Amino acid sequence: MPPIDWQRLWEEWDSARPQAIALLGSYARGDAGPFSDVDLLCLLPAGAAQPARTAFLIDGYLVTVNAVTPEQIDGWFTQPEQAVNVVVALRDAIPLQDADGLFAAAQRRAHAFTWTVEMQSKADRYASREMVGLIEESHKGLEGLRRNDVGRLLNARFGLSWLLAGLMRVQRGVLGNSDNSFYDDVRQAVGVESRWSDLLSIAFGVTPSASAPFSLHEEVTAGLRLYCETARLLADVLQPKDRPLIEATVARIEQNVPNW
Repeated sequence: MPPIDWQRLWEEWDSARPQAIALLGSYARGDAGPFSDVDLLCLLPAGAAQPARTAFLIDGYLVTVNAVTPEQIDGWFTQPEQAVNVVVALRDAIPLQDADGLFAAAQRRAHAFTWTVEMQSKADRYASREMVGLIEESHKGLEGLRRNDVGRLLNARFGLSWLLAGLMRVQRGVLGNSDNSFYDDVRQAVGVESRWSDLLSIAFGVTPSASAPFSLHEEVTAGLRLYCETARLLADVLQPKDRPLIEATVARIEQNVPNW
């Protein structure tokens, strides 16, 4: 990792001094580039206030800090939407300061972590809830297409690409080692050649190098169809209270958006 002037960091720090510090991200993995930030995990004392600032420019390096208290750690291993983002990062992390072994204990839990039946049940419920939450984005997409309303279309494009990919990543239990790889990771989990992955690529505007860029209308249309395809893939795990809402949304999309 680059040399960090800790004294400068602590001069700008406005919370309790961490009990443990670990290096995460690209510098921990050994694949940092010239524009990579330095990711630090700081374990604060119980009940400590969060720092007002979590980003620092020190000697030309952007240092970003994820500050957590002990009571937040359990969620990394019990909540699937947290586990997919944290477990592998903890496994790859390098302890910098850990006099009391607090980080070492969390890292041991990360190495021992397995995706259990209970965790999968939680992930299924999470995905079902998120599908209900994305009904509003689906309606924005439909209305945006009808009115040619750029604001509605941009809102829909975000929800029907990033958020659909995110909920599927959780439901499939994709433990990523970097948020930069999530697109490839989730497509691999669902199937790179699947209709779901094809629609996700269009919704994100990812085009083959020789192709013309997709229009905003095309991206939102793909996102709406991606919602329908996601509902189909999740059909067996949709929660009873969520299913009627999701199915009604799928029917509305299919009535108003041409199939691709």
